[in-house]
Amino acid sequence: MTTVIAFILMFGLLVFIHEFGHLIFAKRAGMLAREFAIGFGPKIFAFTKNETVYTIRLLPIGGYVRVAGDDPEIIELKPGHHIGLEFNDEGKVNKIIVNNKSKHPNARVIEVEHADLDHQLLIEGYEIDEEDHKLQFKVDQKAFFVMDEQETQIAPYDRQFASKSVGKRAMQLFAGPMMNFILAIVIFFILGLIQGVPTEQAIIDEAQSGTPAAEAGFQHGDEIVQIDGKSISTWEEFTKIVQDNPEEELNMTVKRANGETEEITVTPAKQESQGITFGQLGVTQMFEKSFTGTFKYGFVQTYDMTKLILTNLGMLITGQLSIEALSGPVGIYDVTDQAVQTGFNTFLMWTAMLSVNLGIVNLVPLPALDGGRLLFVGIEAVRGKPIAPEKEGIFHFIGLALLMLLMIVVTWNDIQRLFL
Repeated sequence: MTTVIAFILMFGLLVFIHEFGHLIFAKRAGMLAREFAIGFGPKIFAFTKNETVYTIRLLPIGGYVRVAGDDPEIIELKPGHHIGLEFNDEGKVNKIIVNNKSKHPNARVIEVEHADLDHQLLIEGYEIDEEDHKLQFKVDQKAFFVMDEQETQIAPYDRQFASKSVGKRAMQLFAGPMMNFILAIVIFFILGLIQGVPTEQAIIDEAQSGTPAAEAGFQHGDEIVQIDGKSISTWEEFTKIVQDNPEEELNMTVKRANGETEEITVTPAKQESQGITFGQLGVTQMFEKSFTGTFKYGFVQTYDMTKLILTNLGMLITGQLSIEALSGPVGIYDVTDQAVQTGFNTFLMWTAMLSVNLGIVNLVPLPALDGGRLLFVGIEAVRGKPIAPEKEGIFHFIGLALLMLLMIVVTWNDIQRLFL
């Protein structure tokens, strides 16, 4: 149960932060954000504030911000429609009753001849059975459609996504991934405050029981200064040599915490992960408390994590990594369970890594992702005009279908790894 709660909280935080970025920059650009949703499927909880409906939905597999203009408008008034109109104190239409007009006895019922709710904000028509006298009504910019007693705010063109400049649209799309990177920085900063930051030198905090390091006699505070005659000044140099030499004997010069120097011979154990073989000693790095170092740690760790994920993504594209190395929801849940069992700090580290991963994946120029939509905005900036919405829609539809297929394959691989 602890893992389930941790997984839901972690997933909810990642999705919330991502979609919050989209929402904030949509509102800053003057776009009408119709809905901010966590999850998909039927609504579990909803409330409305400042034009936006905030919802939690049944299936915890993502989230979205629905901006006016992203999809075709829900209701279109056509000639011949019978609608009811209610007015505000300024005499402008503030409610357009689409059906169930009998429930609104004060509404003025007309037959529509022409309606422009994008630019001119007017409705023209006739009283029922009085076609010899055309009427014209101004519509308030924040008027509502009322259909099945559900209110939906109209979206004039200047409140729609497509009406905004290329820069504002690009920023609104980029804001989601950007917030995931910011979240990772904040989490690493918190980690630095809790546990300290790793020292740059190759200083050992602990030799874990039953590992080559413990058997060789490594102790708390040992600093590795030489390996096979090569000087070592950083933890990265130390770990790279160890990882590059599985089952190879290494002669290390160690400076003890008391200042004495000793020679230790150790053979890294052979480990394998995602088809990659590497050496491992079983030691943890020394940490120290430093506010300045903690601030730097948040940015450095996020940068290093980004570089690692991009490297693996490149290897996946070039075929150096198999698609079997990818994990879906099942695999992520399994690793989350391991992280929870290990401890709170490991769980935070895992959350930060997933946040970076979510930011990067969403920036990949694939259909239906933020990166795919940014690609079309970029093409528009170069061409000077947008690609036809119908063509872009087909592109995203096909891409979404392929992504769903990939998700099925990845989930099946996760299940095989866990149960078969």
